[in-house]
Amino acid sequence: MERHQLNDLLAFAAVARERSFTRAASRLGMSASALSHAMRGLEERLGVRLLARTTRSVAPTEAGARLLQSLNPAFADIEDGLSALAEWRDEPSGTVRITTFAYAAKRVLVPKLPGFLLAHPGVHVEVNIEDGLTDIVAAGFDAGIRFGETVEKDMIAVRLGPDLRTVVVGTPGYFERVPPPQTPYDLDRHACIGYRLTTSGGLLPWEFEKDGKDIKVRTSGPLVANDGDLAAAAVRAGAGLGYIMEQDVVDDIASGALVQVLADWCPTFPGFHLYHPSRRQSPPALRALMAALRSG
Repeated sequence: MERHQLNDLLAFAAVARERSFTRAASRLGMSASALSHAMRGLEERLGVRLLARTTRSVAPTEAGARLLQSLNPAFADIEDGLSALAEWRDEPSGTVRITTFAYAAKRVLVPKLPGFLLAHPGVHVEVNIEDGLTDIVAAGFDAGIRFGETVEKDMIAVRLGPDLRTVVVGTPGYFERVPPPQTPYDLDRHACIGYRLTTSGGLLPWEFEKDGKDIKVRTSGPLVANDGDLAAAAVRAGAGLGYIMEQDVVDDIASGALVQVLADWCPTFPGFHLYHPSRRQSPPALRALMAALRSG
């Protein structure tokens, strides 16, 4: 295979995964127009249309999807071979691509990733933040960071922290106006601050469990936001009840600034986990990053 053909196949895989010439071009370090021209040339040489283009999106055709399925394991083997060379170096190097969501980035990556990068100058980390779950193999990520309960069973998962809990809180002043709820079913009589998922656009449901019974409640109230800090500020101001991670309001509860309700309906759940495909050996750069995120 000639070199330019391999380059074009790598470029095609990037476009098919990103479903965007702009994003794929940025990742490949080339212009979108040059990438589009290369893809037309590849399709002409193969005699098959690989990408369905519209004015707003691009997606692999049936033939393109089949080609991508064939290319993924081959490229994975190449990446594994290159990663194995790092075993011979004194320091890990290479690029680690991670998908996660905003809260995990704030709690896991912000405290430790900058120090890791300073300690390992040969490692480059690319972080993609989105609420929705991502197929890390199909999308070309090395690993993801999610809550443990959302990690697929065929992945290798490494715990990064303790179990967590989401709690319902309000200010004392709010509860002077409205009696505290006794069960999740009482929330329909309360002003609740909602959180909108940025990826899907849906409202985050308030989830509860007691005596083996799971309940999801769709709340309503004066504010819906896709920013957790803004939602928490409205709760602290007394505008309504909040469904917030316990670790974010533990000091408020201890000081009496916020009052927790429905405590017996809010069990713990597995906290943050880093996960990666089980079929692939972890490259040294990823192993070093996992060690750094688990430390302390």
